[in-house]
Amino acid sequence: MAKRTSREKARLSPSTIMDSVYAFREARVLLTAFALDLFSLLGDGWKSSEEIAQLAETNPRATDRLLNALCASRYLVKKKGKFSNTPLTLRFLVKGKPDYLRGLMHQVSLWNTWSTLTDAVRKGSSVIVREPVSSHEVDWLEAFIAAMHMRAIRQAPAIVSLINLKGVKRVLDVGGGSGVFSMAFVRARKGITTVIFDLVNVTKLTKIYIDAENLSNLISVVGGDYTVDSLVNGFDLVFMSAIIHSNSSEINRQLFRKAFEALNPRGRLVVLDYIMNDARTSPAAGAYFSLNMLVGTREGDTFTESEMRSWMEEAGFKKISKMKTQFGTDLMTGIKKV
Repeated sequence: MAKRTSREKARLSPSTIMDSVYAFREARVLLTAFALDLFSLLGDGWKSSEEIAQLAETNPRATDRLLNALCASRYLVKKKGKFSNTPLTLRFLVKGKPDYLRGLMHQVSLWNTWSTLTDAVRKGSSVIVREPVSSHEVDWLEAFIAAMHMRAIRQAPAIVSLINLKGVKRVLDVGGGSGVFSMAFVRARKGITTVIFDLVNVTKLTKIYIDAENLSNLISVVGGDYTVDSLVNGFDLVFMSAIIHSNSSEINRQLFRKAFEALNPRGRLVVLDYIMNDARTSPAAGAYFSLNMLVGTREGDTFTESEMRSWMEEAGFKKISKMKTQFGTDLMTGIKKV
């Protein structure tokens, strides 16, 4: 389906409405194939649907219909009754390839939570009984961290380049996940070291990512829960990427106060997230993401610039400013002046 411009979307018709409604089908086909690992089972060769079904332990007829739909969507090629990956699916959707999009498994999980949107709107919060991240099963957590890493790996250097690092030697990366932003900080300026503060079960994965980049001499990890624990102190910059949307307003107020205490005099708090206008309609990605938080969390949301400014001011920050990134997100910065 061709992507429509905002002007075209404004000209609603039965046809454009149905185009939007039917768009779910291609996404579901792709996610099912990914969850079943069909692209990896095909690998570099050609296989019949019967062969794939045997390897995947799926129904042969149903597998054949799914593979045909993947051909219709141009994810696969079919010749003489056998199927093959395209060059792009071989590159991005086959396990073991350097550019494998492992994080797509998180989208499989999101499909399930988004399917509860109607009930969540009725209730006003998530209807899913979900374990906290601190106790999530390893497979879910690995997929989540991989998805966050995949999203940020190309963005992090560009975003860090927007931040004034003059005088910055120690960075506290709160909820740093895979460490992708810490990697960008230590590479951006010689002499910077970072500490990643995240849940204990997350930091086990963080260390794997850091070791793979040979950066364990510049990046360390501390396990803890920022909703209940104090942050470690003595930093020139506290960085929070994509974490405040998981929290209630009150948790964020407390978190900003903890960041203030963690900073050296004239240190800075920098928050990266979707920052909404007062009408909460822009940016569009943030409006959709607020629903992602509705279906998946108890109190998470996307927040306005006014809300974030008030939390920073209450914590004691001065010279609060906002800067756009090229990725639809914004940076909010406050300085600790004492």
